[in-house]
Amino acid sequence: MRSLIIGSRGSQLALRQAELVRQALLKNNSGGEIDIQIIRTTGDRMSQTALYELAASTKGLFIKEIEEALLDKRIDIAVHSLKDLPTELPEKLELGAIPKREDPRDTLVSETTIQSLSVLPHQANIGTSSLRRRLQLQHLRSDLAISPIRGNVDTRISKVAKGHLDGIVLAAAALNRLDLSHLISYTFSVEEMVPAVGQGALALEIRSEESSLRELVISLDHPSTRICALAERAFLRKMGGGCEVPMGAHAWILNNKAGFTAFVGHPSGSESLRRTAKSNVMDLEDLALSTAEDLLAGGAGKFLKELDIEHPV
Repeated sequence: MRSLIIGSRGSQLALRQAELVRQALLKNNSGGEIDIQIIRTTGDRMSQTALYELAASTKGLFIKEIEEALLDKRIDIAVHSLKDLPTELPEKLELGAIPKREDPRDTLVSETTIQSLSVLPHQANIGTSSLRRRLQLQHLRSDLAISPIRGNVDTRISKVAKGHLDGIVLAAAALNRLDLSHLISYTFSVEEMVPAVGQGALALEIRSEESSLRELVISLDHPSTRICALAERAFLRKMGGGCEVPMGAHAWILNNKAGFTAFVGHPSGSESLRRTAKSNVMDLEDLALSTAEDLLAGGAGKFLKELDIEHPV
């Protein structure tokens, strides 16, 4: 097999994710070498700006330059966090594999382990730059002070260690992949905090024309993760939202049954909606789309229109 190059962002987490993929692919790439090339993205260069402030004008914040390298054949495989990948891919690129998902839930990192958010001090200062997380935190504890925070995982965690923040919200998957799960103080249930679309899953993007690469990466594809992830992405496509709109969705399969939970809110925090529905596994994407239609009809369509967010009819 020929040597291959994986394209990845340069953060500690992104490189860890790329390395996990590299090690898995090496088992099926007999005799070939696989290297990782770091590519700096727009989102990396604008690390001091809140994501929702960037999203309205810049799509694909963390993947655009990586996709360009893929199209130019400077790399062979792009490894992304699935939640960073827009629902519409460029022509000539495809989603070659979605490996088994890590824990999709959100967590709180603070100085002590807690059993409930109720034990946090009054007006505790919690760090997150995610509108989705901010609105759901405020729904759980309206007195919390929410501070914007960006940077790599270590930088964010240091804000707690140095006493600048009482806690930060991070994805469980990130902490697990970095062997930092011992820092988790509290794990939010999906009902408390609906995860971002695709949270916890990775995406292996390839050129559509290269069947040999498709055959290689498909070995890492996890069927039930793909079914759930594609349903979540169908929901997002129907809603027409992005980082500027607080929105989350989580699909699951358990005992041959499927479920779908979704959340959408107005960026001002003035209103929010959530829905949960269950169905058969084969109907999961239909369930996602009907959930989106229910939210749009239930009030989300009105405030998305106010925000000039387009969504399919």
